[in-house]
Amino acid sequence: MLTSLVTRFAAETAETGPSVHITPGEVLHIGQYSISNSMLYAWVCSVLIIILSITVARMMRIRPRKGLIQLFEAGTDFITNMIASAMGSRQKAIKYAPYFVTIFFFITLSNWLGLLPGVGDAITRNDTPLFRPFTADINGTLAAAAVSMFFIQLFSIREAGLLPHLRHYFNGSLKNPMTIFLGLFEILGEFTRIGSLALRLFLNVAIGEIIIAVFSYLGSYAAPLTSLPFVILEMLVGALQAYIFVMLSVMYLAVAVKHHEQHEAEDHAEPKAVNAGA
Repeated sequence: MLTSLVTRFAAETAETGPSVHITPGEVLHIGQYSISNSMLYAWVCSVLIIILSITVARMMRIRPRKGLIQLFEAGTDFITNMIASAMGSRQKAIKYAPYFVTIFFFITLSNWLGLLPGVGDAITRNDTPLFRPFTADINGTLAAAAVSMFFIQLFSIREAGLLPHLRHYFNGSLKNPMTIFLGLFEILGEFTRIGSLALRLFLNVAIGEIIIAVFSYLGSYAAPLTSLPFVILEMLVGALQAYIFVMLSVMYLAVAVKHHEQHEAEDHAEPKAVNAGA
């Protein structure tokens, strides 16, 4: 099946050149809302990931087991250890692991499923690819980054409280105009992080998709051979980009939480210093 679909793609592009898509295409309409191929692909991936996760959860046992379940266990343990290292607390790592592990597997599997036959020009509807990788759409990566930063802010507020969380952006006296300026600049930085996370993921996945399309075109009927090394490379890149996305999100949360803990320690130290001086 893989060979036939790739060969068909190669034959179709032999005359027209490699097919490269940067923007998503509309494939469905639900009322007044248009559904793009990347949105449709994201829904399909979400359903598959949910089914896969439920299946793996039911297979969990105290004793380690081989196969697919071992991959999920290794990934979960890896992300949990990374959170514990960043936040300096195993308890907090276990607390936030479900969210970050979910993000990691969603992005990884979305990237990998985007390499399956049928995604891209192999299956079209009205000359538009029916499925397009969700992470190869800037709208998709922006949504993922925005959701990630929303939860980071939510977790930070839960750890510190709303007012202390807002206060950590403004170090110093609020009567000082420079404190206000730097605080607003720090808040603006939170929004730039959304763009940074989104662009990094989008560009790596989109460029990989373009490279595979180009080498499939150059290989013509030998496309499975010419594109296979880049498909394997893209699988590694897909997992790496998921890890980087999660790692940066964890670091953003760790910085906010540790900043609050540092302020708490300083606040407790000041009364002791005053009493010692007295």
